[in-house]
Amino acid sequence: MDPLALALTPGIGPKRLLDLLQSEDPLEALKAEHRLFAAWRNGMEERAKRERERAKALGARILGLWDEDFPQSLRILPQPPTHVYVKGELPEEGVALVGARRASPWARAFTRGLARALAEAGAWVVSGLARGIDAEAHLGALEAGGRTLGVLGSGLDRIYPPEHQHLASRMDLLSEFPFGTGPRPEFFPRRNRLIAALAKAVVVVEAGEESGALITARHALELGKEVLAVPGRPTDKNSQGANRLIQDGAYPVLSPEDLLDYLRLSGAQRPKPSLSQEEAVLYEALRSLGQALPEELALRTGLAASEVLALLTALELKGLAQTLPGGRYAAL
Repeated sequence: MDPLALALTPGIGPKRLLDLLQSEDPLEALKAEHRLFAAWRNGMEERAKRERERAKALGARILGLWDEDFPQSLRILPQPPTHVYVKGELPEEGVALVGARRASPWARAFTRGLARALAEAGAWVVSGLARGIDAEAHLGALEAGGRTLGVLGSGLDRIYPPEHQHLASRMDLLSEFPFGTGPRPEFFPRRNRLIAALAKAVVVVEAGEESGALITARHALELGKEVLAVPGRPTDKNSQGANRLIQDGAYPVLSPEDLLDYLRLSGAQRPKPSLSQEEAVLYEALRSLGQALPEELALRTGLAASEVLALLTALELKGLAQTLPGGRYAAL
């Protein structure tokens, strides 16, 4: 009897699965459960065989609660997955960056900067491969040459959203859903509990009060993990959830250095590039504004508009600024 076949059987959850596998004769124990036995007999052994063949073809592996190397961080969940599909490796402990799908330009740029800093400090970045904040988190880690794990709300062979296929091919991936499973709204809260479990801290960047990122934060708190949040303008609906977390006690992250220091990773970060006096003035102005047009920076700093453009180019080359749509700039 393949334990994966039991795990795939409708009606068998994690507790029942372990009870059956630990019984003296799993098959006889299953026969005593007439409804479950009938479901198992309905092609589950063949389905398990196909799942293993598909995993091999995709270069993935299947880890179940019956395996010694099943992630301990998932095993201790109140409702652990019976098995997971893994492509690549898994972090012992990562840092999750989560937030809005329809993220604002400043939040995207800030997230990428956080991810770069974490990766440069040797930390894994964990997120959900969704549009917006998730994608920026993965991209930032990859740009810094780091590792990043995408936890999916679909099967490993049904990357969602479809435009993230190329991004997913550069990452480590995990899913609890069988091959061929497409995304469904109810799968994403389940996905979020795995993100929280695989991270030692969850950082929420720009999230409204109904954001799924708050589900991840709630799971993290229930698991005794650290929850941090990036503050936004009080009038921005997309920041109300993150601001509320801070109001409730989440640590406010104002810069990559804040995050690294809080997680005691600051000693591993890349040395800051040296800045001229004018570059430093402009960089601090850009950080305080979040994002700005060159004209706004000129007014803020008193520098000439032509000088501001030259300094912004210098900051971009030093990895401290990023061009945004509409001619705006953001600090990294």
